Amino acid sequence: MHSYKRYLVFYRLMKRFEGFLMKRLNVESINSDFINDFIIFGQNEEYSENTIYRSIHFVKTILNFAERKGIKTRVRELEIRREKQQKSVITLSEEEIIRIKNTEVPQELQPAKDWLLISCYTGQRFSDFMNFNVEKITRISGKPCISFIQQKTQKKILLPLHPTVVNTVHRNHNSFPKVMDIQQYNSAIKEIARCSGLNESLKVRKRVGYRSLETKIEKWKVLSSHVGRRSFASNFYGKIPTPLLMQATGHSSEQMFLRYINPVDKERILSLSTYFDKVYTERNIRNSHYKFG
Repeated sequence: MHSYKRYLVFYRLMKRFEGFLMKRLNVESINSDFINDFIIFGQNEEYSENTIYRSIHFVKTILNFAERKGIKTRVRELEIRREKQQKSVITLSEEEIIRIKNTEVPQELQPAKDWLLISCYTGQRFSDFMNFNVEKITRISGKPCISFIQQKTQKKILLPLHPTVVNTVHRNHNSFPKVMDIQQYNSAIKEIARCSGLNESLKVRKRVGYRSLETKIEKWKVLSSHVGRRSFASNFYGKIPTPLLMQATGHSSEQMFLRYINPVDKERILSLSTYFDKVYTERNIRNSHYKFG
């Protein structure tokens, strides 16, 4: 039944595409131009990328079937190179984390606020940080570390604790905050971010049925449990050697780790700008020295 419904969606979509081309499609006439035309059509209609490429694959499947039945097609011309789109990664900058840290919240939101800070400075998944307890804390050369096995990867992680995490544990009478479920946590951190004034407008793509629409939304509304892990990777990237960060997060490859990095990193852009200014100033000083020396 599900496949039949999918087929009907595909059939209606192809009828609309014929309307867009203003001509009937047949098996023999589908060639290399088909893909470009179909992508333009899909983007104009605001279909999601998945719907566009799934439909192209469906066409290829039909043409391959026709070939096996002895009908000549141009299926080999249908080269599909799917461009990887850079997805926007929602992270909290260090300034935003400090703003959250300094925001007074109602007592019932305090555990979620503490967990959010812990997640931003440990870079772990919800399933791992929510299981932290003081029994897992050990000292290595006097440095407090937490030892645990990641649920998803089964990797043994030994992680030095950031001073913010140590202070949070001390403030909670030498224990971690109370355990919460993921729905409670997601709801609470949105409210905490709202109280902290994280109302910057972000452009995000939302899937509505088969379409992918760009919409503007305030930042606090899009926060979820993964934001701490992404913020950790993003905020420390470039300041701490990547292999050390990957050891902390448990990522196996740099490619996977880099998916967590916010592509627009204001601090690194400002840092680069500072270097530009420094080089420019030094050059001007040298030039004036040559001129008047």
